[in-house]
Amino acid sequence: MRLTQYTDYSLRVLLYLATKPSDQLSTIKEIAEVYHISKNHLMKVTYELGKMNMIETIRGRNGGIRLALSPADINIGAIVRKTEEDFHLVECFDQEQNACIISPACGLKHVLNKALVAYFAVLDEYTLEDLVKNKDTLLSYFQLNETLS
Repeated sequence: MRLTQYTDYSLRVLLYLATKPSDQLSTIKEIAEVYHISKNHLMKVTYELGKMNMIETIRGRNGGIRLALSPADINIGAIVRKTEEDFHLVECFDQEQNACIISPACGLKHVLNKALVAYFAVLDEYTLEDLVKNKDTLLSYFQLNETLS
């Protein structure tokens, strides 16, 4: 299974913000430069993360973004579910578009569904806090990238 770029960027923004003190604001520009990704893409991502109440956006001259929740309260499985459009691994997962002639008798869809359930079971075991236990190491990479930009 492959995640969309949108989900990837959402997770990266959350990881970045989780390494910062809760009272410190970050900017979209700063995050875009650290990851070498489009500021325009990140604007869309942060807007949606704000709508999901995952991040807080502060407008104005000294504005920025920060986590709206504790990293321990941000579940990775929930983020992936909210940022992906669908989980139609194969055509038959989409009942409206399914034209596969063997769908009623096919065992593959059951195997793939079981794999998808297991995939989410693993993601649901982790929070953002679990992913930033190596905060100091992550910060060193972020700072290194900032100096290279």
